[in-house]
Amino acid sequence: MRTDRIYKLTFASVYPHYIKKVETKGRTKTELDEIIFWLTGYDQDSLQELIDNKTDFEHFFAQAPNFNPNAVKITGVICGYRVEEIEDEVIRKIRYLDKMIDELAKGKSMEKILRK
Repeated sequence: MRTDRIYKLTFASVYPHYIKKVETKGRTKTELDEIIFWLTGYDQDSLQELIDNKTDFEHFFAQAPNFNPNAVKITGVICGYRVEEIEDEVIRKIRYLDKMIDELAKGKSMEKILRK
């Protein structure tokens, strides 16, 4: 898997696509943000700062204040790869987020998405 381009993608460039994806499926930006906050430990202010600063995904996850230890419970296939088998830590974290957003868009309950 080629990773150099993914590392340098800015979170700000992808975030609107996440919003569009979930809203198209009848979910909300608030739910999307709740997933991001649960996974990374960011809050609304720190997330907005990352967006404003055009932080890339590598630094987005490296600077996460409290990456959720329950993220290891996120399993399954995303983009043709088993999330739990991805060796590159940054790519695995990106795919954790992708998987959770897919689950939101598919109508899963927040309780299940947040592995409660």
